[in-house]
Amino acid sequence: MHPRTRLALVLSLAASSVATLACGGPAEPPATPTLASGPPPATPAPAASAAVPPTVDDARAFLAQVDKDLHGLWAARDRALWVSETYITDDSDALAAAAEQATAEYVTRKVQEAKRFDGLALPDDLARQLKLLRLAQAIPAPSDPAKAGELASIESALRAGYGKGSYCPPATSKLHPFLKKGETCLHLEDLDKVLATSRDPAVLTEAWKGWHDTARPQRERYTRYVTLANEGAKELGFADVGAMWRSNYDMKPEDFEADVERLWEQVKPLYDELHCYARAKLRTKYGKDKIPEHGLIPTQYLANMWAQEWTEEFDVLAPYKGEPSLDVGRALVAKKIDAKGMVKIGESFFTSLGFDPLPATFWERSMLTRPRDRDVVCHASAWDVTWSDDLRIKACLEPTTSDLVTIHHELGHDFYFSQYYKLPILFQTTGANDGFHEAIGDTIALSVTPQYLKDRGLLAAVPKGDKARIDALMKKALEKVAFLPFGLLIDKWRWDVFSGKTPPEKYNEAWWALKAKYQGVAPAVARTEQDFDPAAKYHVNTSDTYIRYFLAFVYEFQFHRALCKAAGFDGPLDQCSIYGNKAAGEKLRAMLALGESKPWQDAMQVITGDRVADASALLEYFAPLRAWMKDQIKDEKCGW
Repeated sequence: MHPRTRLALVLSLAASSVATLACGGPAEPPATPTLASGPPPATPAPAASAAVPPTVDDARAFLAQVDKDLHGLWAARDRALWVSETYITDDSDALAAAAEQATAEYVTRKVQEAKRFDGLALPDDLARQLKLLRLAQAIPAPSDPAKAGELASIESALRAGYGKGSYCPPATSKLHPFLKKGETCLHLEDLDKVLATSRDPAVLTEAWKGWHDTARPQRERYTRYVTLANEGAKELGFADVGAMWRSNYDMKPEDFEADVERLWEQVKPLYDELHCYARAKLRTKYGKDKIPEHGLIPTQYLANMWAQEWTEEFDVLAPYKGEPSLDVGRALVAKKIDAKGMVKIGESFFTSLGFDPLPATFWERSMLTRPRDRDVVCHASAWDVTWSDDLRIKACLEPTTSDLVTIHHELGHDFYFSQYYKLPILFQTTGANDGFHEAIGDTIALSVTPQYLKDRGLLAAVPKGDKARIDALMKKALEKVAFLPFGLLIDKWRWDVFSGKTPPEKYNEAWWALKAKYQGVAPAVARTEQDFDPAAKYHVNTSDTYIRYFLAFVYEFQFHRALCKAAGFDGPLDQCSIYGNKAAGEKLRAMLALGESKPWQDAMQVITGDRVADASALLEYFAPLRAWMKDQIKDEKCGW
C-alpha cells in the first residue's frame, strides 16, 4: 500500500484480506460456486483397514484438487469482498462474511487432511505448496463451525466499520468549510485534506480526533477476533497468529524478527536525523508551546492522520523556499487529466518496459473515484478478483501528486499478478513475499523523476542545482524515511496482542508506547483505554500484515539500484529513471514470473544478485540529503 495508503498501498494476503494479493487460474475465469453451496465436500477418508502409506502421486492429486477448489472458492470470496468494499450494505457485508467463512473452513479442513503427507519425501514444488497451504489463511478459522462463522462475521464488521467511518462536526466547528456541498459529515479523505492543507492547530487537532474516535466501536469486536483467530492458529500448530505470520518468510520466525531488527538498525540513524530536523522546523512554525525542543512531536502537526508520511508538511519542512515546485497537481487539473488519465500515465510506464497493456476488463470493472450514492472503502487496493488476470483497482483518486504515485504503486501489484496468474494458486498469494509485492510499484515510482515528469508534460522545466536536488530528496525522505518506523510498529503491536503480551485492557497504551518509541510522536489529545486508535488504520481492520511495507521500503531501493544497473545508468540513484528501458523490464519480469514458487531469497537473487535484504541502497539514495541535514541540526538536541 504504500502508505498513503500508503499510498494506499494495500491489498490482501491470501484468504482473509480485503484486497487480494493473488491472481491465478486458466485463461477463462473459473466457475464460481454459489455461497449457498458452501465449501467443496470433504475428500472421503480412506478405510481404516486400508493402511496404505500415501505416495507422491497421492500428494500430487490432492494438491491438484486443492488448486481447482481454491480457484472457485477464492474467486467467489473475492467477488463478494469486491462488492462489500464498493457497495457497503448489510447484505453485501453478510455475503462477504459467508464467502470468507466458506474459504476459511475449506482451508482449515485441507490443512488437517494434508497431515497424512508429513514425513513423505516430496519434490520441492509439492512440498512448497503443502507448506503454503498451511499458511494460506491470514486469519485461520477455528474448526468449530459456529466459531468460524462468528470470526467471519467479525472480520466483515471490522471492514465495514472502517469503511463507514466519518466525523460529523458540530455547529461550532471550524471544519465546516471542508464539507462537500450538501454533506454534513467528513470522510477520511476529507479529513486527510484538512491535515494536509490547514495550519491552524485547533483545526488540525479536531480533524485528528474526529477520525480516531470513529474507531472506538471496533474495540470489542477486535478483542473477540483475537481470541477466535488465535484458536484457529493453534489448531494449525502455531503458538498464535503473530507466530504464524512470522513463519511466512522462508526463515525461522525468530530469525525473521532478528533480520527485521537488523534492517531497522541500519536505517534508524537516518530517521532520527530527519525527526530532529522536522521538529526544529515545526517549532519555528508553530512555537515552543506546541512543539518541544526535545521530545515527542504531536502527531497532528505532521499533516498525516497516522504521521506515517510527512510529505504534506513540505511547505513547512522544505529546505529552500522559492525553489520550483515538484507538485504536479495543478498540471493534472490544467490538462484535465482525470482519474482514468492518471491510471493511463501509470500504465504507460509499465508498457514502456515491455509489459502488455491492462486488459479491457480493467477499465470496465475498476472503481477509480468515490461514488456519491453509497458508502465504499476508499483505501486504494489492487485486485485480481477471479484469479484469472481479472485485474482491477479500487481507489478514490484526486488529481494530486500523491495519488499519481499511488497509481504507480497499485499498478505494480496488478502487473505482478499478470506475470504469474497461470502458476498453481498456492504460488500466487503474496509474490516472492508480501514485501516484494508492495515494493514493485514503488520501485517504478522511484523512476518518476523530475526529468520524467517534464517528458510527460507535467512539469514545465526540470529544477537545476544543488538546492533543487536537496528539496527533491527531502520530499522523498518525508515519504520514504518518515514511514519506516510506522511500517515496523503496527505488526509489533499486533504480535504482542496475539501473543497475549499486550492484554485488551492495555491495547491503546501499548499502541502509543510503540508510536513514541519508534516514531517519536505523541497523540494530538490525551487518549485512554476508552479509545482504540489502532483501528483508525485500515490494515488493522482487514488482517493485512503490515511488516510488508517496512520490508518494501527497503527492497524498493535495492531493486531500483539493480534495475538502474541493468539499464546501463551510471550516476546518482536519485536521478535514475528506467522508463522505456527494455533490459530493465526484462530483469523485472523474470523475477515477477516466479510468484511464490521459490523462496524469496531466490527471487531477490534474480533481480539484485544478492540473497539478503540490505538497506545500503536506501542510504546511498539519501546520502546527499543526509550530509546537508547533519549541518542543519548540529545545534539541536536530537532524540526524544
